[in-house]
Amino acid sequence: MTKLVLLHKADSIYDDEPDVVYDFPRSYLKAAQEAVGDWVVYYEPAKAGPRGYFAVAKIQRVIPKPGVEGRFLAMIEPGSFLPLDTEVPRLINGRPLEQALMEADGTPKKGGAVQLAVRRLPDEDFARIVRLGLPEDLERQEAVRYDPAGAEVAEEAAIFERPVLERLTRRPYRDVAFRRKVREAYDYRCAMSGLRLRNGGGRPEVQAAHIRPVEHKGSDSVRNGLALSGTLHWMFDRGLISVADDSETILVSRNKVPGDVVDRLLRPNGKLWKPDEKRDWPHPVNLAWHRENVFGQIATEGPAPWD
Repeated sequence: MTKLVLLHKADSIYDDEPDVVYDFPRSYLKAAQEAVGDWVVYYEPAKAGPRGYFAVAKIQRVIPKPGVEGRFLAMIEPGSFLPLDTEVPRLINGRPLEQALMEADGTPKKGGAVQLAVRRLPDEDFARIVRLGLPEDLERQEAVRYDPAGAEVAEEAAIFERPVLERLTRRPYRDVAFRRKVREAYDYRCAMSGLRLRNGGGRPEVQAAHIRPVEHKGSDSVRNGLALSGTLHWMFDRGLISVADDSETILVSRNKVPGDVVDRLLRPNGKLWKPDEKRDWPHPVNLAWHRENVFGQIATEGPAPWD
């Protein structure tokens, strides 16, 4: 197996959806086939934006692109995609992070491998990028972010050095990474109420909700997340609220939610508040899955938060 770097632009003309599929020409087929079952790093080229290395995922299989001669699709393993907590720059101290992009004296190469949309990535380069983008003590960082007293609780996480691959697969670590990226994308504001609330210690009250749950092959992409207050998160998970096919109108199960509750909890215009970056907007496919599989179909258990 072989690890890869995949170039991706948010406005790509190809059928790229980083947590689902990567579209590429025949010239990269051999490299993509070698990477089946292994990890890839997504990279934003300089002309497309400032992000550099921004996410990781695992290739599950490679198939011909239906109806398009000479193009192929790398299908991403469900649940493997994870945005880097800190986007990793292309150069550090003037030196590339990939050996293939570096001259013998450490300076960046020009042309050649730099322009490849798919390029092989040695394990040591992959590990370095992941360590920079997903620090081993991320859980501890989050635990003490707004509560220094939480350092004792998180001490165990700091003692054990988590291997790179464990960070990519361990659910509690991924939950922290997902929560941080979603809340940051929404500027710590609830997408449905529009409120940005913090407790006395400055901790944001907003939570990160998966639109399509992980157990139903939902990804940890920000596009599969909504920042929601605790009550609205509870309602969303139980199918009491959803989002219409225009990707912004909030739907309410009116026969189960009192009108005065709707008036208190939702934005007056009944529309989602979205992130500044369009690439972080909830994906229509994920919203459609929630409408079709959750909205109006899950019975509530126990008293509602407004009772």
